[in-house]
Amino acid sequence: MKQIFDVQGMTCGHCEKAVIGVIRELDPGATVLVDRQQNRVEVDSALEREAIARAIREEGYTVAA
Repeated sequence: MKQIFDVQGMTCGHCEKAVIGVIRELDPGATVLVDRQQNRVEVDSALEREAIARAIREEGYTVAA
């Protein structure tokens, strides 16, 4: 299932890798696309939305509701 998140605080390539990595820790098969300029993270995974958002928040980024 494809889900889109508004993620604030991603400023560099390291940030992108951190967000992708934390999602793939939960679901190694997830497809994750990050667009820093649009503050957008698109995730195609069977994971529940809140599980993904919580993982991103725990990594130090803000996820809009």
